[in-house]
This record gives sequence, structure tokens and C-alpha cells, in this order.
Amino acid sequence: MKACLIPTTAMSDERPTPSEFGTTDDAPPVDEKPYKIIFEANNCFGAGRCAEASANWDLDLDTGIAAPRTYFLDESELDENVRAAELCPAKKGDGVIHIIDREQDIEIAPDPHGDGSLSVDW
Repeated sequence: MKACLIPTTAMSDERPTPSEFGTTDDAPPVDEKPYKIIFEANNCFGAGRCAEASANWDLDLDTGIAAPRTYFLDESELDENVRAAELCPAKKGDGVIHIIDREQDIEIAPDPHGDGSLSVDW
């Protein structure tokens, strides 16, 4: 399943909230999959550390870009995807994999700002 992760509302000077990205059309219920991935593929340079850390991530050797197998996660999939986000060396170590708590509408990894705000660079 591929999710379209684009802003659903107009961007402002403030950081967008995670719920402003993606679509709910194909999203599973929050109680089944309380976490989602926002992936900045445009900033991925193919280090492959995500694929080493999580079975959810594949590195395409032809394109040099990683991609998640699923964008929505349950509790059993959370730890390995958080680890993948934390290991991503892109953006000077801030990473391009963002794990979002859909119930609280905050970024839980990598959260470089330490406040749960979304740390995308689009």
C-alpha cells in the first residue's frame, strides 16, 4: 500500500501538524494502526540503515531509495520502525523517516526538536 503524503491544508510559517499530511481515505482505523510513517523520499540517499533495522524497509539498489512496505503501524511494528527512523543519517542525522502517533498527532521519532512537532523539510 502506498500512501500519498502531501499537505492536505495550506502551509504556513509554523510547522505543520502530522495530521496535515497524508490521506485518511485508505488509512486503517487508529485503534488498529495507531502509528503512521511520513517519509521524505526526496531526501533519501540510500544509506540502507533503515532496511538493516526494520523488515518494513526495503532499499531499491537500482534507484538507491528506500521505501516502507506499509505506512501504517501497530504496536508490534513500532520499535523497529522507530529504530529505523533514529538510524537514518540523511539531513545531517535528523533523518527522513518520521514516525507519527496518530492519536496524539505528534512525531515520536526522530523528533529532533524534542517537542513532537513534525520535522519535515518540504
